[in-house]
Amino acid sequence: MSKIEARLEELGITLPEASAPVANYMGARIAGNMVYLSGNGPLGNAESSFKGKVGADLDIQEGYAAARSTMINLLGTLKAAIGDLDRVDYFVKLLGFVASAPGFYDQPKVINGASDLLVEVFGDAGRHARSAIPTPQLPMNLPVEIEMIVKLKDE
Repeated sequence: MSKIEARLEELGITLPEASAPVANYMGARIAGNMVYLSGNGPLGNAESSFKGKVGADLDIQEGYAAARSTMINLLGTLKAAIGDLDRVDYFVKLLGFVASAPGFYDQPKVINGASDLLVEVFGDAGRHARSAIPTPQLPMNLPVEIEMIVKLKDE
């Protein structure tokens, strides 16, 4: 068992199978030693229990949980693309969108759900640059969508 898979098991996290894209795009694209992951939402996508806008339908803690669930989904997509998560050198950048009610300004606290998980699992390699952007709505009424860029170890 790889080091990262052992850490996920310690945390009680089971990665899902990579979900099929909902339109004409790839879930992940490898370019050299970089992996570009398309936007993902919380586990279950259209069947997700996380629906609506943070600040109206969900509070900050529920938004945080949705972002954490989204990162678990992204890690499943990443694993499907690269085979072994121990190949990750570090996480370069996250771009997080939060469907936000008018007057909700705590998008960074929501996207911390994803960022905190990366550091829990990968340690310093999980630290990354990041943006947390409010949006009036997201596809399928999801509260969170995150895309990311990952650097792989040189082989």
